[in-house]
Amino acid sequence: MTLSTDALLSSGDFVHLRAFVAVGQALSFTRAAETLGVTPSALSQVVRAFEDRIGVRLLNRTTRSVSLTEAGETLLHRVAPAVAELSQAVGQVRLYQEQPSGTVRVHVFRSAADLYVQPILPAFRRAYPKVVLDITVDDEVVDTVASGFDVAIRIGEVIERDMIAVPLEPPVRQVPVAAPSYVAERGLPAHPRDLLGHDCIRWRWPGRTQPYRWEFFENGAWFEVEVDGPLIVNSKDMALKAAIDGVGVAFSVERTARHAIADGRLVPMLEAWCEPFPGHHLCFAQQRQMSPALRAFIDTVRQGAAAAD
Repeated sequence: MTLSTDALLSSGDFVHLRAFVAVGQALSFTRAAETLGVTPSALSQVVRAFEDRIGVRLLNRTTRSVSLTEAGETLLHRVAPAVAELSQAVGQVRLYQEQPSGTVRVHVFRSAADLYVQPILPAFRRAYPKVVLDITVDDEVVDTVASGFDVAIRIGEVIERDMIAVPLEPPVRQVPVAAPSYVAERGLPAHPRDLLGHDCIRWRWPGRTQPYRWEFFENGAWFEVEVDGPLIVNSKDMALKAAIDGVGVAFSVERTARHAIADGRLVPMLEAWCEPFPGHHLCFAQQRQMSPALRAFIDTVRQGAAAAD
């Protein structure tokens, strides 16, 4: 039975061709074996198996010498450049393991950008000069993979179910805050639903038409309050600054408002109803072999987050 070229290639493969080329160029099993890092006997068996498979003798062997047959010379002339090119290509790909390179596309919530990405940029650049970080800072909840991102940083409640999520911080909580001048004029609410009678600074998720409903915890369950007020923004920083200026009540992550609370510019409210929830996570798709560039970014962000705790 005569084998087709495709069958020969699929059964012979690159290993056998590389072995034959090494011997054909060195005309010595010993020297070729040293080049490939195998034993002469193992190399001889590989070449013999290749000859048996294609049904053609490629080498003349004696106890003292090795020479090419006419068929061997023809094959060596045709395949040696291709084997060299393939070997070089494989070597270049392996460099990705040795020195991370390429582009990492990152989607990061605004609240996380200053905390976890901005601080690591100088050190990351020095450590991985061949990696390009393509960063989108946005609070919109997007499909990470479908939108072309390699990794995202977002809060726990909006993580896609099929993603691997690595926490960067302990659980956090949001609290209503207002300036002392506002509290002096309007008083403190006794219950979250009392906020319906207050001027609240509302925040809207990007891509959504309705403002976010403030979430509180009572009797083992979460509930929402659809507050009202004179200002709607899509920037939590703007909402917090407006609260400091006395515009109304903002709903802020406690950590973000802590300095203004500590120095008396803001007064926290309703803390008994403010339960912690999962904070920022690194999110990425499960993959059999992660690129070294993505691994470098993930490890650097995690190390930076650990150092900041």
